[in-house]
Amino acid sequence: MGYIAPELPENAPFTAPQRAWINGWFAAHLAAEASVGAPSAVAVEPAEEFPWHDPTLALAERLLLAEGRKRERVLMAAMAQLDCGQCGYLCRSYAEAIASGAESSLVRCVPGGKETARALKEVLEQPATVPASPASPASPPPAMQPSTRAPAPARFAAALKLNRDGSEKDTRHVVFRIAGSGLDYEVGDSFGVHAANCPDLVAAVIERLGGRGTDEVDCPDGTRRRLDEALRLVCDIGRPSDAAVEVLASRAPDFGESQRLQALAEGYPGAQPEEADLLDLLLAFPSARPPVQELISALDLLQPRLYSIASSPKATADEVHLTVAAVRYRRHGRLRKGIASTFLAERAAPGDEVPAFIQSAHGFRLPEDDARHIIMIGPGTGVAPFRAFLQERRARGAAGRNWLFFGDQRRDSDFLYQEEFADYQRDGLLTRFDVAFSRDQSERVYVQHRMRERSAELWSWLEEGAALYVCGAASMARDVDTALAAIIARQGRKSGGEAKAYLAGLARDQRYLRDVY
Repeated sequence: MGYIAPELPENAPFTAPQRAWINGWFAAHLAAEASVGAPSAVAVEPAEEFPWHDPTLALAERLLLAEGRKRERVLMAAMAQLDCGQCGYLCRSYAEAIASGAESSLVRCVPGGKETARALKEVLEQPATVPASPASPASPPPAMQPSTRAPAPARFAAALKLNRDGSEKDTRHVVFRIAGSGLDYEVGDSFGVHAANCPDLVAAVIERLGGRGTDEVDCPDGTRRRLDEALRLVCDIGRPSDAAVEVLASRAPDFGESQRLQALAEGYPGAQPEEADLLDLLLAFPSARPPVQELISALDLLQPRLYSIASSPKATADEVHLTVAAVRYRRHGRLRKGIASTFLAERAAPGDEVPAFIQSAHGFRLPEDDARHIIMIGPGTGVAPFRAFLQERRARGAAGRNWLFFGDQRRDSDFLYQEEFADYQRDGLLTRFDVAFSRDQSERVYVQHRMRERSAELWSWLEEGAALYVCGAASMARDVDTALAAIIARQGRKSGGEAKAYLAGLARDQRYLRDVY
């Protein structure tokens, strides 16, 4: 006899993601009990669940899911949940290191930024309600492999424009030569780049501070350098630390400016200007002119940026390929630029040596069984690892079928790697290829719409054991997750909770993997 899994009502005091997770838990656990009958007399310690470990959830939702847990778990919920490794840890091990006192820095989570750093500080200021567990050491990098804290020089070769005339984007195919560098990678890994701040921005900051580029200063990394080198290579001036903003506040003789700066440093809601870089603050608060050394000492270190590798070492020996969207936008009356993306698109020259490292993938790998089918969902630059997957599958002679969903703005100008994917279709490597160009028609069409149109076949592939991969922005991944749950519910004739439990089962079996940023 079957059973009906209970579901929380829509008016239950939970957010939609929380309801979905709890409903999925009910469905999965009650299904297991129904299949085996009475529980065994032998008690088995259940595996610890981390329901907040989802980059598509907002920070407040993650913290709510971790309420009542040990401090290290609450700290983990404050992380960006990407396990990207830029901090030198994973989300869980970074949190455990902070909780145990082995790590004192609260600003290592690059994708979480100030929001995460402030949340970590608030958690630590609260009394611990549950005793902490001993910290688990972070997994060390492979022997002799360059890491985020000990990078190796990679030789920049090119940044070729992928968009055609008429595009609103500037996406680059970036090539690095790594022969002799000690950098070894597998498909699914990421490439860490230690980029430099824009010299024009550095010059403007120095001018506003009234300093000279040749002045020597002590840097946050323990080195002594010229001021212009410190600001270009060592200090994060794109996201000034709260400590640096407090220095500005303490040195602003104008009382109103000092109060506003202090509100910014404390993260007070509505404090202006929002998302300001150091130059924005120096322009908005002209009375704030601290001693240069005092300000430099309060700035955070400039952190590396990670990019999904878009090549297979089996296909491009001694090279690493990246797919990079150059970030440019206007804010507070100024042109703002992404640090690493415009460094690669504008300022790096062929032959330049750039400090780099390989960040090993944490589960985002191809199936060991080459006969397994794979479904890849990667709009925009999210297609990067799937280009690598296809190169790898071809080199390995994998018999499994390959299905790619790709999307961007316009077919004529934004069809990344169009000729290459067309070749893969012609020779049979790419079994199915569905595209969505959002601005080629009056209504917006995205990859999740194409998935719904192909729902019956997509469900068939999943039931045949296909592995499903998603890469791209967290907002896209959230929409794709919703579409997948709807497809599974409809095609598999399941309730919403059962569909979520099915997805959770795919994730546990390493068949639903996401690389989200």
